[in-house]
Amino acid sequence: MNWQVWLPLLVVLSSLLPGLIIFVLPENRVGLRTVLNISGAIAKLFLVGWMLWGVAEGHHFEARLALLPDIELVLRADPLALLFVTLSAVLWLLTTMYAIGYLEGSPHRSRFFGFFSLCVTAATGVALSGNLLTFLVFYELLTLTTYPLVVHRGTEMARQAGQTYLIYTLAGGALLLLGTVWLYTLTGTLEFTEHGFLHELDTAHHPSLIIIFILLIAGMGVKAALVPLHGWLPKAMIAPAPVSALLHAVAVVKAGAFGIVRVVYDVYGVEFAQMLNLLTPLAIAASVTIIWGSLRALFQDDLKKRLAYSTVSQVSYIALGVALFGPIGTIGGLVHLVHQGIMKITLFFCAGNYAEKLGIHRISQMNGTGRRMPLTTIAFSVAALGMMGAPLTAGAVSKAWLMDGATAANMPWVVWVLWASSLLNAAYFLPILWRSWFLSQPYAWPNDHPPIRQWHEAPWLLLLPPLVTGTAILVADVFATFEMSPLAWAQLITDREYFRGVP
Repeated sequence: MNWQVWLPLLVVLSSLLPGLIIFVLPENRVGLRTVLNISGAIAKLFLVGWMLWGVAEGHHFEARLALLPDIELVLRADPLALLFVTLSAVLWLLTTMYAIGYLEGSPHRSRFFGFFSLCVTAATGVALSGNLLTFLVFYELLTLTTYPLVVHRGTEMARQAGQTYLIYTLAGGALLLLGTVWLYTLTGTLEFTEHGFLHELDTAHHPSLIIIFILLIAGMGVKAALVPLHGWLPKAMIAPAPVSALLHAVAVVKAGAFGIVRVVYDVYGVEFAQMLNLLTPLAIAASVTIIWGSLRALFQDDLKKRLAYSTVSQVSYIALGVALFGPIGTIGGLVHLVHQGIMKITLFFCAGNYAEKLGIHRISQMNGTGRRMPLTTIAFSVAALGMMGAPLTAGAVSKAWLMDGATAANMPWVVWVLWASSLLNAAYFLPILWRSWFLSQPYAWPNDHPPIRQWHEAPWLLLLPPLVTGTAILVADVFATFEMSPLAWAQLITDREYFRGVP
């Protein structure tokens, strides 16, 4: 096999092999475990960078493993795959650093980091899947490897949250399996193909294809937290902060949103989906989720739960962009897959810092945190403003393209949904910023230990990741037109895969 075959496999193995080794390490082997974690994350980032350069130069990366005649596991690095896998690789490195600092001295770290690596391996497999079968396999592995992280604390609340998570995600996986098998019986193929592979089927199959679409989107919609399939996500916030960051920005919800993109564009094809009148119902479902998630976030005092309902709302921007028939909306949805990731992971890193250093879990306890933890609160503020779509942030780029896409698709009601979402975002984020920066601390925080110097508000492993991602939120806007920016890559995907030579 040549390097064009090996690279997709090595990207998957770069987190799988360290994870398997970490499982058997004694708890006291802190140094070796840290080396394995960081080296695996750096190796993955290097390999993904190599594939990014290769795809930009026109190279083709694909590995195939035959399971049965005409049934193969396929790993393929197309531009859409690389958008997701690059996000996962970059944020995995930062989340690994953060988790090492966050879990210092805690029990069961080998178990945690073993499953942590396997979770990222599954997310990488989802990103690089070249057919629906491979996607299904890694999608279910993602469920199984994330569950131990959700219940890591071992409390009764953690076990209940894990049970809810399994019920939802396994039910979603069953729907996805049913739709996949049904689709294979009709077509004899599950290969992801530019512009889809269903438009040539006889019109007699169209009713079946509509039902299959509903099954597939519902199966993906569980992890993407589409209403009413979102109930697991707020409950899963009982998990440690690095797990919450992984769920919301790197792996689970992104896998669901990414799957919706694949189904619409590489299974059905956007024009065929539009002909079957499937896109408008998807846009309505995404819009309902956007508003419902924002409204629920308004009434949460628990910081992580407010962020969880914000995720319910914000991730549906991706599905909404997919459902806007036209390249502009597609670009907005795809770039938001990246931008939401860096904004939301920043918020969860900061929430973890507040909990770890001050014992703060509720918004009502956050008075004066800006003066006590200024760097953390600056990063939180930038991410919150980005979620609102404030100028000079990544969120402004996403929302501008989505609004223009809605106008181009002759769906003006979507513009009103996006404006309403921005106002609701402001309504549940601005009070947090007001408390943090402008209100005085009325009492001692539960776990506060004043630092020797103000700049030592948290250990550097906890402070560096949110500062890096917070800076990235600003860079994503300022350098949006840069050749390798998320926006430019989303435009490349739209040009190369979805709207060139559409049948």
